[in-house]
Amino acid sequence: MNIYAVHLITFSPTHTSKQVGEAIVRGTSISEITKTDLTLRPVDKLEIPENTLTVITVPVYGGKVAPLALERMKDIHTSGAPAVLVVVYGNRAYEKALAELDAFASERGFKVIAGATFVGEHSYSTEQNPIAVGRPDADDLRFAETFGAKIRTKIEAAADMDKLYAVDVSRIQRPRQAFFPLFRFLRKVVKLRKSGVPMPRIPAVDAELCNHCGYCAAHCPAGAIAKGDECNTDAEKCIRCCACVKGCPQKARTFDTPFAALLADCFKRQKEDRIIL
Repeated sequence: MNIYAVHLITFSPTHTSKQVGEAIVRGTSISEITKTDLTLRPVDKLEIPENTLTVITVPVYGGKVAPLALERMKDIHTSGAPAVLVVVYGNRAYEKALAELDAFASERGFKVIAGATFVGEHSYSTEQNPIAVGRPDADDLRFAETFGAKIRTKIEAAADMDKLYAVDVSRIQRPRQAFFPLFRFLRKVVKLRKSGVPMPRIPAVDAELCNHCGYCAAHCPAGAIAKGDECNTDAEKCIRCCACVKGCPQKARTFDTPFAALLADCFKRQKEDRIIL
C-alpha cells in the first residue's frame, strides 16, 4: 500500500522534539507534508484522514509526557490513521512516557505502527552543568531519517491498512543504564529532598541585563510571561521548560536548580536512541 500524506504534530519548547520529528518526516520521502506545532497554542478540533501517516513528537518532563502537550492534543482524532509516536528525553529516563503517549493516541483512534525514544538536550542543561548538550546531534538526526525510511518501507510492504500491523511500544529496547551512576543519583536526590533546600519554581531574571525585548513572552508555551513585564514569571503557569532561559538574547534568565548538577554528574554517559516498528 502507499500513503501520500504525512502530518507532523509536535510540542517543542526548546526545539528538540521538532528537530527529531522533521528528520523522521524527511526520511519517509512523502511529499505532501502538513505540520501542526502546538508549542505556543492549542489546535482546534482536528480530524486526521485514515490515509495520512501521523508523526507525533513530544518532550518528557520528569518521566512523563509534558502535560501541556497532552492538553493541546486532546481534540485531535482519527479513525485508524497510522501513527508514529516519539518521546524526547534529557538523557536520564523516559520512564513510562512512551506508553502514556501510546494510550493517549490509541484513545483518539490512531493505529500505532512505530515508536521511538530520542535524547535531546535537557531543559536544565547549562555551560556549567551540561546534560546531553547539543542533542539531537547530526548522528541523532541521521538515525531519525533512517527510521523514517524504515517506516515508509513497512507501509509499502503492507497489502492494505488491515495488514499494516500495530506495535506494542512497551516492547521497545530500553537504553543501557549503568547501575552505580543511577544509584548515586537516587541517593543524592533523597538527601537533597531531606535537606530542605528550597527548589526554584521559576527562572530568575537579572533586571540589569533584561532589555524587555519580549522574546521570552513571545516564546513561553504556557503564557507565564507578559509582554512589558518580562522580569516576572507566573509560577502557577510556568512548566519549567526553560525555553525562555535558552532563548534569551541577553542571557538575562537562569534556572539554577540543584538537580542540574546531579543530572550532569550522574548521567554523563550518552544514551542511545531506540526505535520499534
